Amino acid sequence: MKKLIILLFTSSALITSIFANVVVAHEYSVGDIEIGHPWSRPTPPGTPMGVGYLVIRNHGDSDVTLVGASTPRADRVSIHETLMNGGVMRMQPLKSGLTISAGETVELKPHSYHLMLEKLAEPLKEGESIPLRLEFDGSKAIEVELSVQSLDADVKEMKMDHSGHKMEH
Repeated sequence: MKKLIILLFTSSALITSIFANVVVAHEYSVGDIEIGHPWSRPTPPGTPMGVGYLVIRNHGDSDVTLVGASTPRADRVSIHETLMNGGVMRMQPLKSGLTISAGETVELKPHSYHLMLEKLAEPLKEGESIPLRLEFDGSKAIEVELSVQSLDADVKEMKMDHSGHKMEH
């Protein structure tokens, strides 16, 4: 019985450390800025645009602004927001960047703030990692990797019914 308890305890500790490493591997920080869970979706062949989502936490005493991003996988990366206007969902670039107030968190997610990866060199494939450099005003740049997840990775977010709305870009 004692050997079984030791085996179970050892197994639990090993499994916990493996999962802890996976979580830590998907968190990035520089100074007071922390980036959590950067991810994207796969794109069909010939699709020139992809998306990037992540969580930005500002643990500092001053506001910072995400002013740009870049990746070798796209000609350009822009910061966008999605707005509902007159029953029509529209995406528009944030020309002045995205401000993260001191002590606050901003989530880039579907139907909200997001990154547009424009003129992709090749499709994004599920399971791959996409290098991404985030540029800030008020903080140093942060290098992260977008994890390309399945198309249904954000199923919880998709519970809203948009069947009566049009999408413009």
